[in-house]
Amino acid sequence: MSSIGSQALRKTVGIIGGMGPAATIEFFRRLVAATPAAVDRAHLRILIDNNPHVPERIDAIFGTGPDPGPALAAMARGLASLGADFLTMPCNTGHFFQSAIREAVDIPFIDMIEETVRVLSVKRVGLLATTATVTAGIYKIACDKRGIELVTPTHEDQELVTDIIRRIKAGGSGQSVREHTTAIVSRLSDCGAEAVIAGCTEISLVPADKIPIPWIDALDCLVAASIRLALNSERKERT
Repeated sequence: MSSIGSQALRKTVGIIGGMGPAATIEFFRRLVAATPAAVDRAHLRILIDNNPHVPERIDAIFGTGPDPGPALAAMARGLASLGADFLTMPCNTGHFFQSAIREAVDIPFIDMIEETVRVLSVKRVGLLATTATVTAGIYKIACDKRGIELVTPTHEDQELVTDIIRRIKAGGSGQSVREHTTAIVSRLSDCGAEAVIAGCTEISLVPADKIPIPWIDALDCLVAASIRLALNSERKERT
């Protein structure tokens, strides 16, 4: 098959982004880097709605802010109208509101939470995520389905995770961020975690070279699932 013919079979990726912008940029970068392409025309068409004005997902989960569902639905419809064949969202906490996206369009939406838990081969896994993601239980539900025990940080460590996320959103990624993250993961390991999920796309930006147990990056899992679907692999994605 010619390169033109094979390119025609590739699907257009839609990214519901801006939550936060740096994580969206990193997802785009990893998606491009992971695409098997030697020339420009072999890459994927990627449509990005980078909207940092989506109502705060954390506030909505805790009942102190407006529902982001309508904004996410509008973004989904916009991307679909521009030609996206399927949708992704590099925001773990935002997946609590994924029903609004699915109801708004008739194209597939890749569930980053499910894709991340799908790759686990351990019995106990730690989680670094926003307090809202932990409280909403979206990773716990996915883990429970597969008989995997989820190990979450202590209250004190969860506060530290929140601080790390805030610092990364503000542009910080220094040595202290790396050291604090490594220390929290070590304590999760002491509690029996055999691996840890980077379950916030800001946490995905933390260098993982010193992490003492396997680091399962949700952003990488979303990249892998997106590449499979975009390149029409035999494996069927959930819709």
